[in-house]
Amino acid sequence: MIFVPITYKGGVYRHDEVVDLIEDLGGYIVQKHMIAQEVVLQCLVPREDVDLIREVGKPLGGEVIVAPLVGTEIAVVSPSLEIHHLPHVSCDVAEYLRRAGAKTNMVGLARGFGKRIANLNTEERDVINEHDLAVYVLGSFEACIERKFPALRQGITVPIVVTGAPDAERLKAVVDPPVEGYVGGLGRCMHRTKKPEELATLDEMVDEVSRALDERREAIAKDPLSVSPARLMDVIMEKMPEIHMVTHPTPVTVQIAGLRVKLPYEEYAESLQEIEIEEGVTVGDVAEVFPSRMRNYIWLRIKPFSETNLMV
Repeated sequence: MIFVPITYKGGVYRHDEVVDLIEDLGGYIVQKHMIAQEVVLQCLVPREDVDLIREVGKPLGGEVIVAPLVGTEIAVVSPSLEIHHLPHVSCDVAEYLRRAGAKTNMVGLARGFGKRIANLNTEERDVINEHDLAVYVLGSFEACIERKFPALRQGITVPIVVTGAPDAERLKAVVDPPVEGYVGGLGRCMHRTKKPEELATLDEMVDEVSRALDERREAIAKDPLSVSPARLMDVIMEKMPEIHMVTHPTPVTVQIAGLRVKLPYEEYAESLQEIEIEEGVTVGDVAEVFPSRMRNYIWLRIKPFSETNLMV
């Protein structure tokens, strides 16, 4: 079954009918927002059922939008959060990725400023590597990007998309070693990105991120995961009641090949590993459980089929 990421937006009235339909079709609700009288559902649904969900939602005032980044977690990396880099479009980049369905985290580096001292510490490297992809929001000067970037990407193993004021071709020329994506025209900006040409650049950025993530999905498909991250999320939400006490809007964050469970590692890692997915198969059998470098959360990396010989 092929799943398509979508966002459903509609009124609170009778939205439970849409929720029940998605679950009955075998889909998964990755995230649910209720804002005043509006509900937003980020979902993974079977491709052949998208039109049915659209048809059922239309009389309720609902709208179905294909959101290519649902079920991903992306790090938006800024060289620093000081006056040197605050004029950059970091917040607009993060927000635009959220609108496309991604869960984004801002990472402001402690020593990312200055050509001579730019660096990445171990904690920052590990936090970035816990994401599906990193978007580096760089500045306006080619020489600065060329000098700083090798140090700022050292040890990063996830795909990287670089943005900056030079056009994409110039970024390809100055960024070494090469990365998975380039977006030009995003440098220092002293206002919110509202102009049509600025929004077009952000659309281009979303397309570039989607392309890089699709390449990663294709690589994973050659050795499929032992269990779908969305299914594992449902199991944890059902069998671990403590997760419902978490006040975070996404207590379990879905990634392409893993999950971030926002419970303390020391208290809950062992009981999480023992949760049974189906008879004789536990979470510990199909996933590695690590302490996250982000606060004291739990980070799960789902094992591929070749490591477990299990498919649940």
